[in-house]
Amino acid sequence: MESEARQSMQSDLPPIHTDALVIGAGPVGLFQVFQLGLQGIHAQVVDVLDQAGGQCIELYPDKPIYDIPGLPYSTGRDLTQRLLEQVAPFQPAFHFKQQVGQLDRQPDGRWLVATPKQQFLTRTLFIAAGVGAFVPKELRLDGLPAFADTQLFYRLPNDAQIKGRQVVVLGGEETAVDCAIALATAESPSAASVTLVHRRDVLQARPDALEKLAQLRASGRIAFIAGQITGIETRGGRLVAVKVTTPEDQTLSLPVDVLLVNQGISPKLGPIADWGLAMARKQLSVDPATFATSETGIYAVGDINSYPGKKKLIVCGFHEATLAAFAAASYLDPHASGVLQYTTSSALLQQRLGVKEITSPPAG
Repeated sequence: MESEARQSMQSDLPPIHTDALVIGAGPVGLFQVFQLGLQGIHAQVVDVLDQAGGQCIELYPDKPIYDIPGLPYSTGRDLTQRLLEQVAPFQPAFHFKQQVGQLDRQPDGRWLVATPKQQFLTRTLFIAAGVGAFVPKELRLDGLPAFADTQLFYRLPNDAQIKGRQVVVLGGEETAVDCAIALATAESPSAASVTLVHRRDVLQARPDALEKLAQLRASGRIAFIAGQITGIETRGGRLVAVKVTTPEDQTLSLPVDVLLVNQGISPKLGPIADWGLAMARKQLSVDPATFATSETGIYAVGDINSYPGKKKLIVCGFHEATLAAFAAASYLDPHASGVLQYTTSSALLQQRLGVKEITSPPAG
């Protein structure tokens, strides 16, 4: 299974050897890590985002969720934090801001999995990628891609890249507003100027963020222009300005050293679609008894999979992760007893969870 990732992979970086690699750090991916931990299987975790939480964090961090067992009410942010606390005893290794590209079966049965930054040699692979990897929505303008990672960014650049620069932030939702505020209020290093551009003067953000933005606009720390970026200007191989078309059909030339595009994110199945796994309607086909895919040692849980009766609910993903962990444990150790143990009474499971003392219920 060849891919472009092979060309960009850092060959001098030795692979991380692991029994389990989980692709996706959303709620189902995190619960997969927990269930693997109960089985005594340590996991590495890869996610294209810069933090755990998946859709819950990126799409609805503060919206209510009412159908998680035992939690009458939660937000995406709260649920993510609870799941991170739950997996903490198993000390998973997270690898954020990385998208898996390469997948190759090795002669010994393990899978070589690679991102542009890291390689993994894993005995089992769990695809918990939801509806796909969340990637930023690109600004499509002729010539603009040439400045990616030098002057064009889709996430907040590092300090050295913004110090003393004229920064233009494109977007009108919460993340764009937060980025503009962060750039305008940073003490050191700081941008020379910050301009927020959105198609209209109506922004979608928290009330406190909008109030802070209004203060910064009033003080001149942030400039705001209503309009759309419709072109770029270059000089000497550098991006020097963007063309902004206003609602009044005027075209402005806005000087820029750094363009930060923050127009939201969208899910893409990406390289997973090219791995040769059996699929149905752009989802991975699995055995609902084990959630194994068509390739031995690879499992798929959550919204990424398809089987008769499938329901795209977080709670269903938790069920899938549980059965997948049991199936993987049997695959990794075919001679294990397979006796079902319970966290309420198993000394072994409580030891893995870090419970220091097992307390017996009072005599009836």
